[in-house]
Amino acid sequence: MIQRSLLRHVQAVRHLPPYASRTTPIKRGATQRLPALSSPQRLPSQRYYSAAAEPATNPSSEPPSSSSASSEAQEQEDPTKKELDTKNREIIDLKDRYLRSVADFRNLQDRTKRDVQSARDFAIQKFATDLIESVDNLDRALGTVPASKLAPQNSDPDTPPESKEYNKDLANLYDGLKMTERILMGTLKKHGMERFDPSEGKGEMFNPNLHEATFQTKVDGKEDGQVFMTQQKGFSLNGRVLRAAKVGVVKNS
Repeated sequence: MIQRSLLRHVQAVRHLPPYASRTTPIKRGATQRLPALSSPQRLPSQRYYSAAAEPATNPSSEPPSSSSASSEAQEQEDPTKKELDTKNREIIDLKDRYLRSVADFRNLQDRTKRDVQSARDFAIQKFATDLIESVDNLDRALGTVPASKLAPQNSDPDTPPESKEYNKDLANLYDGLKMTERILMGTLKKHGMERFDPSEGKGEMFNPNLHEATFQTKVDGKEDGQVFMTQQKGFSLNGRVLRAAKVGVVKNS
């Protein structure tokens, strides 16, 4: 800026008009007035540039910042990391599918095993249910024979058999039926079918899963809820109730 100001000042001085005649004598003691300088002409502005070539700045030659270096490193690592993450997800998904398949297969094995065992245990369920009526009729037939008709009332050994008051043929028939019932129930028990009478012995407590109460009444010497009479015996097959026993229950309160 200083150089440009000096240049403009020098150029203005060069274009000044000449002074008045220099041959004019100047009186001693008198002051000579110099003509006023005319205003310098305004020259067109010029710009001066240095001849030295400015060094070219290459953005790529500048040292990369830490953020750019990290971004470039991430861009270089992203494909590998992305592929690794994809493979890990695939492995997790395949492992989950494998475990689920193994669990489903084991559940299927257990369910099939239970179904086969159930089919084996209850294959004769329909046959056993139909056979219950026959067993009941045989039990009723044995129950209709009074005990007095099965043994002689006169137990004197000196009395001839002809004079003993009992029917020998009826006793033989009863013994045959009793033996038939015992063999039949033993055969059914081998296949898992059993008959139960809740009034035998002291009497069981009422169980709604095994018993069907037909009536309630007061009975001395018995507890409330105790079975004291069986109208119809119950049957079970391998722990499954085929028919509940119809019983009478004590209710003293």
